[in-house]
Amino acid sequence: MRAIKLILIILILGVYDLHAQDILTIPSPKNLKQSDSVLVFKPQQSSLDKLPIVYLLHGHNANYKSWSKLADLQKLANQYQFIVVCPDGLKKSWYLNSPSKDSLQYEAFFLEELMPAINQRYKVDHHNVFITGASMGGFGAMYMITKYPKLFAGAGSTSGVLNLRYSAFRKTTIAYLIGAYDDKNKLYDDYSPVNSLQALQGLNKALIFDTGTEDYLYITSKQFRQKCDDLKIKATYIAQPGGHTGGYWSKSILKHFEFFSENLKK
Repeated sequence: MRAIKLILIILILGVYDLHAQDILTIPSPKNLKQSDSVLVFKPQQSSLDKLPIVYLLHGHNANYKSWSKLADLQKLANQYQFIVVCPDGLKKSWYLNSPSKDSLQYEAFFLEELMPAINQRYKVDHHNVFITGASMGGFGAMYMITKYPKLFAGAGSTSGVLNLRYSAFRKTTIAYLIGAYDDKNKLYDDYSPVNSLQALQGLNKALIFDTGTEDYLYITSKQFRQKCDDLKIKATYIAQPGGHTGGYWSKSILKHFEFFSENLKK
């Protein structure tokens, strides 16, 4: 029986070695009131002293393992010489700070605990820090860069919730974090990246966003594109067939890595 258990442990470790080089646990008793699990992929071979990094955020009801099931992240790390960091968004954190201090403060966790832990453990090129994600993660990525543009060289969103008023979760998990949904609750506007793009004017950030034309959030990407045009913010926008699905994201995210690689700061 012990031999069987040992074999199972070895097999489990073997699977993890194939899909992630590091699995980190970051305690966050204040901001998250629990620990956060993080998958980290880094190039298996690299001659660089410091490596660019991509924070890859998952969607609603997913977890830190979700992206590794949609794309070969080790292959992407090797190909583009990126560190790829997949934190756990706790299914429905929306990667933001709730105005309620008793609720999740994920934004604070990201800035005060996650990024410092990654910077301490890995040789990060701080001039080339990128962030992207799908759906809720696309929201989180664009929310972060518009609020903290100095921290990121660029950001992406695939099927992102770029306007919270269009989210299917505006009356449930978003309402839990920022209050009941109605026309008078301006927090839905304040937190929406489409309304914060002016913070990126003149900064020449590498921005890429896409949504499938059959996606119910397609309208939010069209709004985001129009706002970029109005503010004369350079961005790459892709509209292509597809819905709000993992199958779409497994293909669309590849373009984000290619785009970030093409926009590395020397």
